[in-house]
Amino acid sequence: MTTVYILSFFGGVMLILYGMRLVGDGLQRAAGARLRSFLISATNNRFKSIGVGALVTALLQSSSAMTVMLVGFAGAGLLGLAETIGVILGADIGTTLTVQIIAFRVYDYAIAFIGLGILIRFVSKRGVGAEIGQAVLGFGFVFFALKILITTFQPIAQDPLWTSTVLALSRDPVAGIIIAALLTALFQSSAATLGLAITAAHSGLLSLDAAMPIVLGANIGTCVSAIISSVGGPVNAKRVALAHVLFKVIGVLAVIPFLGVFTGVVGLSTANVARQIANAHTLFNIAIAVLFLPFITPFTRLVKVLMPEREPTTRFGP
Repeated sequence: MTTVYILSFFGGVMLILYGMRLVGDGLQRAAGARLRSFLISATNNRFKSIGVGALVTALLQSSSAMTVMLVGFAGAGLLGLAETIGVILGADIGTTLTVQIIAFRVYDYAIAFIGLGILIRFVSKRGVGAEIGQAVLGFGFVFFALKILITTFQPIAQDPLWTSTVLALSRDPVAGIIIAALLTALFQSSAATLGLAITAAHSGLLSLDAAMPIVLGANIGTCVSAIISSVGGPVNAKRVALAHVLFKVIGVLAVIPFLGVFTGVVGLSTANVARQIANAHTLFNIAIAVLFLPFITPFTRLVKVLMPEREPTTRFGP
């Protein structure tokens, strides 16, 4: 029976990742170059940058895709570091929409989404319609994977070993943060990691106390996409990746001493643990934006100090 659980878990996780890939790729192709040009032209002040970042990321359903795009824009000189920082703050808020959607019992309608996605793709064999159909199909796969995982998790909820593991996570939040960060780095998607946490909460496997380190760790782990995309790039690209890492790490370090208070505030938002996890993710990223918004200019200077321009090397001949 254990083998069946392992195989179901593996298949469910892979289906979530594949579904998220379909959603992101489909929406990015449907949006096209117009969305990218809008992003570049609509970032002339910090408030607008945050709004644009949140809106575009909500449309793309991927903060990783957004940060990779920003790394490329900064490296090409299309966006300045200060404008990019504002967009990153907004992108981190926009990506919480995916987790909010997952927290609802949307898995009950998984087959309907899959059928609708296939129908749209059949009707629109190419162009924007086909890409939207792919995105809908991807959502259907994600929701269907959640349904599989809930069925898989429910018997485990009665296992004393799992109960002791959950208690250990709530007692040692630093370990939980590290594990969630590594898992998110592996998945290249904070939504996938938090989707697993939400599914476990739906099955009664995870309490809010144990889930909070997962939320914080997932936010750190999502920076890996930006780091990877900046490797070998110009200094401006690396500065964008560094800024993203600093946002998340400083935010997590600021929350850890007050984790009990933050958990209590989140607990007041709803009685449903799955929705509490989604709300914690949203509140954390909104708090980061509020914290850093007044300090974008000095923060930009700090990033430039930490990641200075390299002096060009001069080779002297004999």
